[in-house]
Amino acid sequence: MKKVKTIGCQEALKHLLAYLDQEVGADRRHEMEHHLKVCRACFSRAEFERSLKIRLREVGRGTTRTSFEKRIKALFGQFDNEHEADNT
Repeated sequence: MKKVKTIGCQEALKHLLAYLDQEVGADRRHEMEHHLKVCRACFSRAEFERSLKIRLREVGRGTTRTSFEKRIKALFGQFDNEHEADNT
């Protein structure tokens, strides 16, 4: 079995959306899966992004309200602040 390359948070976040969209190769997928198993902050971000994609798909079938957009932006800001605090 091939050893999985260990990647850091910055690398994982760089490829997160492509990973969630299943647009990465097998090696990158294994790297991401390994990182998400060991990094709680990135795992939380991945779950947030996954949930957001599902919600946006559902909302895309209708119209969005400005308040929804503001809540999403606030959540992004909150997560970024928490992630930065975890990495210091």
